[in-house]
Amino acid sequence: MDQTRRAFLEKAGIYIFLTGAASVAWEYVEARTPQLAPNYKDTDHWWGMIIDVEKCIGCGSCVRACKAENNVPTDEDGRFRTWVERYRVDPLNADHPDVASPNGGYDGFTALDQAGDGVKVFFVPKLCNHCADAPCVQVCPVGATFESPDGVVLVDKDRCLGCRYCVQACPYGSRYIDSRTHTADKCTLCYHRITKGLTTACCEVCPTGTRQLVDLKNPNDPVHEFMRTHKIHVLKPQMATGAKVYYNGLDGAVR
Repeated sequence: MDQTRRAFLEKAGIYIFLTGAASVAWEYVEARTPQLAPNYKDTDHWWGMIIDVEKCIGCGSCVRACKAENNVPTDEDGRFRTWVERYRVDPLNADHPDVASPNGGYDGFTALDQAGDGVKVFFVPKLCNHCADAPCVQVCPVGATFESPDGVVLVDKDRCLGCRYCVQACPYGSRYIDSRTHTADKCTLCYHRITKGLTTACCEVCPTGTRQLVDLKNPNDPVHEFMRTHKIHVLKPQMATGAKVYYNGLDGAVR
C-alpha cells in the first residue's frame, strides 16, 4: 500500500472511531436521559462538524447515505436531513450567485457546459447546524425540540405537535414535516451512531473527507488544530445562533 493511501486511511480511522464510548440504547435519548445510558457520559462531549468546501465534489453520497441510514423519504420533494448545493458565482454579479440543488444533490450534479471566464463553481453541503442558541428550541411551544447535554439538537416525536413553528424559525432551512408522522424531522448527527463511538453516515461515506464529525470537548480531537490553521466560517453568522457546523473555504456568496 502506498504511503498516500495509508495516510488517508489512518486519518479516516481517527474520525470513524472518534470515541471509545460503548453502545447506548436509543430509548435513553428519547427519554431525555442519555446520561443514564451505560458507558456513555454525555457531558464529556460537545458535538459539531467540519465541512471543507474545497474538497466537496458534489457526488451526493452523503445525501444518499443519510436517507438510507435515517429512513428519510426518497419520494417526496424537499425532504432532506442533509443536502448539497452547487454555486456558480460570476465575478461580474457576485451578489447574485446561481444556486442549484436538484433533488438535494441526491443524484449528484450534471456537468456545466461552460462555466465562463473567471466564474467560480463549487459545492456546499448543508444540514442542521446544531446551534448552541437554537431558534427552533426557543419557539417550540411544547418543548419537543431540545438540546441534549452533548450539544445535539433533537426532536421528541412523541411531544411534537407538527405546528411548524420550528420549521419557520430555522434560518438554515434544515427542517421539514414528516408526512408519515406529521412531526418535525431534521438531522440528528446520527445520534444513534455517535453515542456508540461511530461517526455519522454522511461522514463515513464521503470519498474526499469533506465532512468530519468533531468533538469540541475532546482536547485531542484534530479539529482544534484544523481550526487554528484554517479560515473557518459558519453560515449566517449575523443570526448569532452559535452554529456548530464549521466551514473551511466558504465563499462570501454562500447564503
